[in-house]
Amino acid sequence: MRAALSELRTGTGPVPAAARRAVRVTLAAGLGFYAFLYGLDRPVEATYALFAAVALAGLSRIPGSGRLRALVVARVLPAACALVVLGTLLSVRTWAAVAGMLVIGFSVAFSSAAGPRLAGAAPGLQLLYILPSFPPYAPDTLGQRLTGTVVGILLLILAEATVLPDPAVPGYRDLAAAAAAEAARCATLLERPPHTLPAADTARAVEREQALRPSRVGEAQRPAGPGVRERALAHTGLAARTLLARLRSLPPPEPGPATGTAGPDLVAAVRESAAGTAALLGAGSPPAADSTRLRDLQVSLARIPVTGPGPGFRNAALVELAEAALVLRGAAGIAVRGRAGAADAVGPGVGPAAGPPDRFWYAGEGPVRLWWYRLAGNTGPRSVHFQNAVRLGVALAVARAVAGLDSLPHGFWAMLAVISLTRTNAVQTRATVRLALIGTLVGAVAAGGVLVLAGEASTVYAFLLPPLMLFAFCVGPVRGVGWAQAMFTLVVAMAFAQLAPVTWQLAEVRFLDVLVGSAIGMVCGLLAWPRGAHDELGRAVAELLHAAADDVQAATAAFGRAREVEPDQRVRHALALAESAYAQYQTERQRPAAAAGRDWQAAMMTGHHVLWGGRRPLGTPPGPREEAMVREYGAWVAAGLRRAAAAAGPVRAAGAPDPGPAGPAPRRAGPEGAPPVFYTAMAWLDSLTEDVALFDRGAGAGAEPVA
Repeated sequence: MRAALSELRTGTGPVPAAARRAVRVTLAAGLGFYAFLYGLDRPVEATYALFAAVALAGLSRIPGSGRLRALVVARVLPAACALVVLGTLLSVRTWAAVAGMLVIGFSVAFSSAAGPRLAGAAPGLQLLYILPSFPPYAPDTLGQRLTGTVVGILLLILAEATVLPDPAVPGYRDLAAAAAAEAARCATLLERPPHTLPAADTARAVEREQALRPSRVGEAQRPAGPGVRERALAHTGLAARTLLARLRSLPPPEPGPATGTAGPDLVAAVRESAAGTAALLGAGSPPAADSTRLRDLQVSLARIPVTGPGPGFRNAALVELAEAALVLRGAAGIAVRGRAGAADAVGPGVGPAAGPPDRFWYAGEGPVRLWWYRLAGNTGPRSVHFQNAVRLGVALAVARAVAGLDSLPHGFWAMLAVISLTRTNAVQTRATVRLALIGTLVGAVAAGGVLVLAGEASTVYAFLLPPLMLFAFCVGPVRGVGWAQAMFTLVVAMAFAQLAPVTWQLAEVRFLDVLVGSAIGMVCGLLAWPRGAHDELGRAVAELLHAAADDVQAATAAFGRAREVEPDQRVRHALALAESAYAQYQTERQRPAAAAGRDWQAAMMTGHHVLWGGRRPLGTPPGPREEAMVREYGAWVAAGLRRAAAAAGPVRAAGAPDPGPAGPAPRRAGPEGAPPVFYTAMAWLDSLTEDVALFDRGAGAGAEPVA
């Protein structure tokens, strides 16, 4: 109760947010509907103005504040108009409408691969194609339909942007700025004896690091789009998490007389870089100095001769610490300045100081190619976005074919049921349909009673529609699909009763349509990937770990030499598919208990760590003994990754060797006088060993641990 009162006072929480959205959609839909219907006597424009606003605000779930949603709606306005045109022209024949429904239904649903904002708008865009695709075939009314659609959407944009502004919520860039500031504070503590972080400061760093996990961030704040800035912001979050983790695990210097100032100077340079990055992300102000000094110190420290494993592993950790700070600065610059920050990110040249030239590959690509990479990477039966699009496109086409047989009056509502009730797995769809049918039945009975009592008195319906819309769009998102279907049935009845004479049988037809649409959605869900992301996640993680194992073995086999071919493109693609499957898996509440404890997040971090260090050996080439030790350790880590892949899913790479049983880890300590590059490689393999151990431990846990 106290939490609910606090939400009402601060304006945060689901109830106040739903109330604000209900007010906006009611204003936008009501103004357009009543102005066209009663002010101008234009029923066609009134219908499309009403449903355009309802589609992109009531049916859609675009995340973010009102102003952010207004921006998204403004961007999809041309697509909305194009869908109305296509729906009108293709409704001339049932076969054309069914074919169009299959293609367009798939395409609109597949656009969710571009991120949660477009995914949230997709159901509304589907509705704007469905609405004009039913008889009567009236291409002469296309201008009226477009007028109503544009007016309804413009009213919605105005309402979202100006009515009842949402309270400010920290964005991902703010979280990254806080993490960078925390990294600067940790580096300050590490500059002073005893050169370790106290327990309280370690806990605070962990908290800042965990705040950047996508599962801890709202959909609106999550950088998941294909654009340059969004890709760079996601890269920034990963780099900030890595920098904080390496500050926490930085080993203290060996006791005894100091051997030089390179280490303390590098920690100080990391502090300055992190503080500048925090200012860049927070206020947008450019840092006072570039990253040249930190790069020079990193290269210098990587070439300093060491004696013994203690100094060797500390220097390797310092080199990795500098690398994390450099990547954080580069990614943050692109996230804030766009392509203009790419030159600062890569540096004056390529090689050890600047890092791989394709680390920020996205900064040099145009928006069309970036969209193409995202969509092409998710094309295929192993992508959950592709699976969902096929499932929905086929269900919509089947529903349109059934409606076209003239045996299903008002078949529009059957297709709306397919859009709003079909879920990503059969278990959730079945549970949703049960509640929806109960809610629709209750709403149909209530609507039938109102229609019988009011008869043809349209004034009654005109007065009832706004409060019913307000209540429906406020209660539905909070109380669930049953309430949403019951209230929306009443709203539909009150709207149609003003457009043409109706009887209580309209409510009966509404229930019949929802029943048919639900049945079609359930059948398609049972036939097409019924377990949703659960099975696909296991396959995607298995492929990711297999690809990571091959990359680790290739990197360690080429230890001390330049790799002729960079094979990590396979790791990048597998990681993208695994992350999208994991994101959907987190939204599916009905999960099989057998896999509840698997730490999938650890597998994602393994993929990032393989990409992070697999091709960045710094310093002079090692000797034969060091090469042999790194190769042996690399083969052992690769075998562990393949064993983890076998436990995760059924996929096995073609020609991959049998990992065999687990054996003891190879010797880590190098021979006397081993070069710094040896310790850098061994530290990287150590981090992968910890990742595999975390993934294996999660399999026996009762709940997914925090990575």
